[in-house]
Amino acid sequence: MLIVKQHDGPSRLGKFDQLNTPAILKYTDQLEIVKDEPMPYDVPKELAQWSVNRTIELANKSKGEGIAVIQGSKYIDLRIKCAEKLDLIGYTTLMIANSEKLLKNPRNLVDIVVNIRKTVNPNVALYFPFIDASFIPLLAYMGIDLVGDVSAGYCTYLNRLVTPTAIYDLEEYKIYEFGFDELESYNKRTLDFVTREIRENIKNMTLRNLVEERCCTSPEAMSALRILDKKYSDFLKEYTPLY
Repeated sequence: MLIVKQHDGPSRLGKFDQLNTPAILKYTDQLEIVKDEPMPYDVPKELAQWSVNRTIELANKSKGEGIAVIQGSKYIDLRIKCAEKLDLIGYTTLMIANSEKLLKNPRNLVDIVVNIRKTVNPNVALYFPFIDASFIPLLAYMGIDLVGDVSAGYCTYLNRLVTPTAIYDLEEYKIYEFGFDELESYNKRTLDFVTREIRENIKNMTLRNLVEERCCTSPEAMSALRILDKKYSDFLKEYTPLY
């Protein structure tokens, strides 16, 4: 269970087991993901509905132990239904499926993350497994507590350098000459730096400044921020202090 210590807007500075959040949740074979029924992002609603029903059925068998997966493909109502049911079963950590696809669909990304955060218990930690580093401040601002490090390994495999603002193909941009292990270590340190930076900005009540700065580096992130401001201003104001 997540213990929330401080807000800066909807973002949450907290404690999750031994991690200070927002934090990187490292992928290991021991990471206990509850069995679910995976479904691609862009499928007919009938298939997505079946996936949600089956996921809830499987999650009931684990009785609240482990990380449950929020299915529902691109359908917001199904995502909300799935998250609500998993919360009621007793899961305290929920993973958002199809995270890579959501990064390319700003409107659905915002609608799904915000409505899930509004639906589930405040002490439920939300986990976004695949991430672009430039998106992490925005996701934390919307209430994501945990992000995965699998994108660092994926970029390393493709010989790409991850920075807080961009991803560089080292075949085209000869910034450094890295061996595989060195590049993977660098990419993971970048994700670690970004989450540390976010935590310090929450403490200093300056996360919004960081979000605006980082969103300028990605058209998708900037679109998501604009949608968030226009459509969910009340959600942002709820936890934003008056000066």
